[in-house]
Amino acid sequence: LTQWLHRALRHHPNRLATVSGTTRHSFVQLADRVARLAAALRFLGVQPGDRVAMLALNSHRYLEFYLGVFWAGAVACPINVRWTADEIAYGLKAGEIETLIVDNSFAGLVPRLRALRPLRTVIHAGESEVPPEMVSYEALLAQATPVEDAHRSGEDLAFLLYTGGTTGFPKGVMLSHANLASAALGMTAMGCGTGASYLHAVPLFHMAGIQMLFNHLIGGGTHFVLPAFQPQPMLQMIAQERVRSTMLVPTMLQALVDHPDARTLDLSCLDFVFYGASPISEALLRRAMEVLPSAQFVQGYGMTETGITLMLPAHYHTPEGQKLGKLRAAGIASPNAEVKIADSEGREVARGVPGEILARGPMVMRGYWNQPEQTALALREGWMHTGDVGLMDDEGFVFIVDRLKDMIVSGGENVYSTEVENALAQHAAVGSCAVIGVPDDKWGERVHAVVVVRPGIAVAELDLIAHCKQLISAYKCPRSVEFRDALPLSAAGKLQKNELRAPYWQGRGRGVA
Repeated sequence: LTQWLHRALRHHPNRLATVSGTTRHSFVQLADRVARLAAALRFLGVQPGDRVAMLALNSHRYLEFYLGVFWAGAVACPINVRWTADEIAYGLKAGEIETLIVDNSFAGLVPRLRALRPLRTVIHAGESEVPPEMVSYEALLAQATPVEDAHRSGEDLAFLLYTGGTTGFPKGVMLSHANLASAALGMTAMGCGTGASYLHAVPLFHMAGIQMLFNHLIGGGTHFVLPAFQPQPMLQMIAQERVRSTMLVPTMLQALVDHPDARTLDLSCLDFVFYGASPISEALLRRAMEVLPSAQFVQGYGMTETGITLMLPAHYHTPEGQKLGKLRAAGIASPNAEVKIADSEGREVARGVPGEILARGPMVMRGYWNQPEQTALALREGWMHTGDVGLMDDEGFVFIVDRLKDMIVSGGENVYSTEVENALAQHAAVGSCAVIGVPDDKWGERVHAVVVVRPGIAVAELDLIAHCKQLISAYKCPRSVEFRDALPLSAAGKLQKNELRAPYWQGRGRGVA
């Protein structure tokens, strides 16, 4: 995975590599910092194959962290910034991690973490005074003598990515250099990351952010970095720096295109928007394409265990392409991936029939860290079982129907929450929504909608139910509607339906026949 940095050094060493706040580094400067960080890690006792963790907001140092850890021959373990101290300590202990890099935002957690999990070294990657019992990131780099790249590759472990944590213990996904390289190159083959400048707004601890980072490193473009997503700073950076490409999850995309600056700033430079990581409504997608007419839109679907494996190319978002009826599709398999729709026994079902989405190929994880039973459950006969329900049309386009766990069984009928959400989203008053199953004495489960209303528009529960009945079958329509100011989101902007369901199902088993 360091190969693409070597490539940039050969072809354009003085090109701008990273822009983060007021800090700007060329590729030759980036490579020097990476080689120095690798030397510092080795000096601090990091051995080949050791795991090194980072708990921080996005910055240029995140790119240095990944490349420097690989340069040293070690394994990168980015930590979810939304986790509690107990969850972080669990990940550090389970991953047998002794070296942690933190920034200013999370330095205050370190005493608590050390009480829960002894750490050999904590590196402070921030601008403020270095806290006690930590070492300075910048001082380490200044004192280090650059070392040669370890040139780890192939099946060597590159990432330990903890996924989950909202229900039960997180699982450590093991991704090799070959896994991530295949995933990134698969995106390149589908027209992504061809050298344009790219803005990082998605968290860099998240698989989507990581894959986009390496996909754009292949092309040697400039990486613009925001600490975290906020619509106004992002819009201003795009306009001022003339950024050409970015990735957003649907909740971020909605906040961006609904911000007043989106219609006043010159965003004509933005010619590529990648979106994915959670379902998007067609209404939001059309609004985004209207606000950003100069941009090509491409959708991606995947998971931490596989990387992005399905993509809906830009053509199908154009007026001509939309006539082909693929706009609601997650996409077609990237060249490195094989995808099929299967029944509970793993047998492929007929085209147009819903089933579980299975994927295999060189991008699929090596397994879960020290969890052979979970690995065997997820990886069967070479196929990764995603837990998502989808169907495939006659041309190989996959349409996501729902998460297996999000499917609602009401009165013996299967209701796919995404279908109901798409219907709700077409109402002018609906800013965002989520549909869940809640207990019902008569039906087992009933369809319940949680809605965030757009500013300045009033709507009643019965209005939304009546609207849905015009678009989908009555049994699929919400039987109750709850209004909220906001929906619970993860740090990566994913909707947390488990938080919405929890109050309704507390003390009750969710096993409806």
